[in-house]
Amino acid sequence: MLVKWIRCTVVDRRGFERGQRKWAGLLGEPGFRGQGGGWSRGRQGVAHVFSFWESRSFYDSFMARSHDRLAVAQSGTFKDAQVKLFDYRFDVKTGFEPRFTDADLVRVAHCRIHEDRAEHFTLMQEKVWNPAMAGSPGMVRGLFGEAPGHEFLVLSMWQSAAEHGKYRTERVERLALRAQTEADVAALTGDIVELEATWTV
Repeated sequence: MLVKWIRCTVVDRRGFERGQRKWAGLLGEPGFRGQGGGWSRGRQGVAHVFSFWESRSFYDSFMARSHDRLAVAQSGTFKDAQVKLFDYRFDVKTGFEPRFTDADLVRVAHCRIHEDRAEHFTLMQEKVWNPAMAGSPGMVRGLFGEAPGHEFLVLSMWQSAAEHGKYRTERVERLALRAQTEADVAALTGDIVELEATWTV
């Protein structure tokens, strides 16, 4: 599965949201698995969209054929768009599906890892971080993805901000020490996204 992550700064909120609903047109596309997104909790006017495809070839075919027709509705409503593609590697918890209806919040972490530490980082994700997140009551599902150049994406869906907050304060520091995260990570950016139901396809 291919994961596409788009982050942008919205300059015309109403126009952007209207355009976002036009992406319902994705439903007939071969290989399309689902899309959702929302607003950053910490950064004013920043929107995130996550979309999922069965494979890179289905995605490339969509980009060549239908993308521009759907995208035109949002033209001029945002700036500074950053688009990243990741290959799905494994689930965080079990049975990841690109569904957004049972979660209120997405936590996205984008990690650039030192070349010689990529294998260790992946192993720690499986052995330390995943069980901890999976054991958190409010965590619904998630995935771990990889892009060329030792870049990784950790996407987790949560029932509420309160549940995610409990996990953060109780466990993150302790887990980071155990996983030797500081030694692995060259750069880390992240955000907490409040999902908008009308953006879900």
